[in-house]
Amino acid sequence: MGEIAKKGWEQYMRQLQLHPLRTKAITAGVLAGVSDSVAQKLSGIQRLQLRRLLLKVLFGFAYGGPFGHFLHKLLDIIFKGKKDKKTVAKKVLLEQMTSSPWNNLLFLLYYGLIVERRPWPQVKDKVKKDYPSVQLTSWMFWPVVGWINHQYMPLQLRVVFHSFVACCWGIFLNLRARTMALSK
Repeated sequence: MGEIAKKGWEQYMRQLQLHPLRTKAITAGVLAGVSDSVAQKLSGIQRLQLRRLLLKVLFGFAYGGPFGHFLHKLLDIIFKGKKDKKTVAKKVLLEQMTSSPWNNLLFLLYYGLIVERRPWPQVKDKVKKDYPSVQLTSWMFWPVVGWINHQYMPLQLRVVFHSFVACCWGIFLNLRARTMALSK
């Protein structure tokens, strides 16, 4: 079994080297799908909501992977690939002040308008209500992930690492929402 995993990892790394954007997009899509599948089951949904699942996969594939790919390349260009503590702190700060608010806002809009098919006035009200707490919660967790990512991950694995943590984060948020709903 260990040999199969090793060979699979080598093949994955080869694809990442030969086709970085495509591989990161597929990885982000698959992990978004895994996250949503687990979240649906943990939230008590008996029958998998396939439309929701596919739309989450699409978001990871079409946006999450490509955005992360180009963001990390841009940050490495801006900061010349440096990994000293001061540079990593600057990268994390820049990421948290720009892409984090944008990504959270875009996801809330996408989820409300596309996944849930809510009308614009409802989505707008929900974003006004939920966005501040979503962003504050994000700022309590993601800077640590960003630090680890920029300090220890090679450039080609940053989107993969981020997508994996985002998969776990999505499951956590779903469990938290379910716990809060059950306690009411």
